[in-house]
Amino acid sequence: MIELDATDRAILRALAQDATPSAAALGRRLGLSQPATWRRIRRLEQEGAIAGQLLVLDRAALGFGVTVFLGITLGTKGRVSLADFERAVAAIPEVQTVQHVLGLYDYRLRVVARDLPDFERVLRRRIMTLPGVAQVDANVLLSEERRPGPL
Repeated sequence: MIELDATDRAILRALAQDATPSAAALGRRLGLSQPATWRRIRRLEQEGAIAGQLLVLDRAALGFGVTVFLGITLGTKGRVSLADFERAVAAIPEVQTVQHVLGLYDYRLRVVARDLPDFERVLRRRIMTLPGVAQVDANVLLSEERRPGPL
């Protein structure tokens, strides 16, 4: 586990909300010099606390107004390998995340679509034809609040 002090946590909280400020701007906001801020960010990256930076796209602005979470149960785990399912689902661009989970489902997928008819097309033609799919449970996203995490 990575040892974090209060300043490290403040840097991580700030970057989780907005990773675009320069080290100088972030340092001013946190009361640190630019070199000290830069060194801490580099150390956090090297130690694995910062695994990368992501660009968050506005799905609705890009024409993807529907997000659906799918619970997938595989019916033929013995005949169809998990790798076969994962390889096939990776080829579907509308699938944003794939999570192999323990519980009611074998996988949870986050799927985006332009609208409900578009989602139905993706579901019928792409998801339901994946290797081993026995059952699909869907939850349509109504709203979402992003939080930086437990720091």
